[in-house]
Amino acid sequence: MIVDVHGVPAYAYTGGKPFDPTLPAAVFVHGAEHDHSVWALQTRYFAHHGFGVLAVDLPGHHRSAGPALRDIAAMADWLAALLDAVGVARAFVAGHSMGSLVALDFAARYPARTSHLALVATAVPMAVSDALLDAALNREPEAIGMVNQWSHSTLAAKPSCPAPGFWLHGMNQRLMERVSATGEPNLFHTDFTACNAYADGVERAAQVRCPVRLIVGRRDAMTPPRAAKALEKAFAQAGVAVDTVTLDAGHALMAEQPDATLDALFAFASQPSVTL
Repeated sequence: MIVDVHGVPAYAYTGGKPFDPTLPAAVFVHGAEHDHSVWALQTRYFAHHGFGVLAVDLPGHHRSAGPALRDIAAMADWLAALLDAVGVARAFVAGHSMGSLVALDFAARYPARTSHLALVATAVPMAVSDALLDAALNREPEAIGMVNQWSHSTLAAKPSCPAPGFWLHGMNQRLMERVSATGEPNLFHTDFTACNAYADGVERAAQVRCPVRLIVGRRDAMTPPRAAKALEKAFAQAGVAVDTVTLDAGHALMAEQPDATLDALFAFASQPSVTL
């Protein structure tokens, strides 16, 4: 559905059912040069099992109008405005990669609006190499190829999303190419720069007041499991209930391990929320 956010049209996929703001809300935030479709399997299940689903396209990404936002905090504020526009006071929030930073910042600065926080393939800091930043700015097709290769731990994940036999590498590459073609120039570089510049992760983790689940890929070359340890420690020190689920996958967890990712998300979102 299209939502007016500060006078600019924004898109949110609702999982194949009309969005019902009276249901428990589940919000899903994609990563760099991606869109809502990375959550296709997970969001449809949520929508058909008691949740009102909003899988957003961040500003400037595919169906949401630009300009793209330049920093993580601005994306989190935009997410709050989108929830205002659809009448959602509180939600389960999940984010993947760059989206995990947006979800973290949102949960920290809007604690009363977050019932559960799921961070998928996350890292703090989420440093981006100079070589990748340069490729994203000056040779975007090369950057897409690099990220596509690093995002997958195998050439033939079984089962995979949307079903066994689909070519995950080809699907992911075409998705990034489509987002690039429909977005503003240098969108990949804009996203990566936002990730690279985000220095508030540990501080924000200490401000979260809801249960947290980290979902990491054992073979993730972009945000390896060790990169989430600082977050895990910060949550624990703040007295937040936090656990980590490790899946046999790379960075593209939702595609390589769709059912296991869904199980980890849905079981967590269905738990009673205890806010500090």
